[in-house]
Amino acid sequence: MSYEATVEFKFDATYTHDYSRGFGSTIDDDFIPEEHFVITAPAADLSARQYFKLFEKFMLAVGMSPHNIREGAMSLVLNEWVNDADQRKICEEYEVTRNEDLHEKFKEWKERDEEIERLNKDTQEV
Repeated sequence: MSYEATVEFKFDATYTHDYSRGFGSTIDDDFIPEEHFVITAPAADLSARQYFKLFEKFMLAVGMSPHNIREGAMSLVLNEWVNDADQRKICEEYEVTRNEDLHEKFKEWKERDEEIERLNKDTQEV
């Protein structure tokens, strides 16, 4: 049995010309009055990451900034509707520390620095 699937992102934008102010275009030269984008990919074996990369390309094509795209992706993980354990798992995978975990991290770093200082002191005495 074979399986074929396609995913498609489509964007259509049109502008209604207003010729009441005279003949010719009434829009700025930097503005494109009509745009149509279709981005397709074979979907049979796409992973979640590949879907996100495809959607990222679509959002870039329709004018979203890379910063806003990344901010939107992070909001899928770090929001009040995602349980704490799932958030922590993703943060650990990507080596991200959440603000509420900084105090505990600071304690770990302080203990590590004290241990290094103690070891350095022991080696100097020898």
